[in-house]
Amino acid sequence: MTSRQTIEDFLACRRLAVVGVSRSKSHFTRMLFRELLQRGYDAVPVNPSAEQIEQVKCSRSVRDINPPVEAVLVMTPAAQSNGVVEDCVAAGAKRVWLYRAVGAGSVSPEALKLCEAHRLEVVDGHCPYMFLPGASWFHRLHGGLLKLTGRYPR
Repeated sequence: MTSRQTIEDFLACRRLAVVGVSRSKSHFTRMLFRELLQRGYDAVPVNPSAEQIEQVKCSRSVRDINPPVEAVLVMTPAAQSNGVVEDCVAAGAKRVWLYRAVGAGSVSPEALKLCEAHRLEVVDGHCPYMFLPGASWFHRLHGGLLKLTGRYPR
């Protein structure tokens, strides 16, 4: 289980990549990306099918980001996460967050094994909104439910 310290260390990184940000303005990944920008993060969108998102130039992969990022939020389907983690390793990223709210999200056993093999600090699931100060009631409720079920990071 991911520790609360691992989450705090990830969120302390002010420059990070967000892989899988949608071109659709109403998509959840786009809303989370926008929230990170509003909170002062130097967030780099990664989407090989977009030139820019929220007026920020997109990178085709984590390997293409210059200067490199230390942390990467992965919001792709789980089937693509292993390739994204391979890019993170090649780019020298130290922290990876495999997003999950419901279902598998971006978490795959292969991606987790690759993170472990390369000693990447990994957040295995969860939604970053639950850990951002002042999050909306819905995200606080989600965190509260995880606390009740014993699945909230400690």
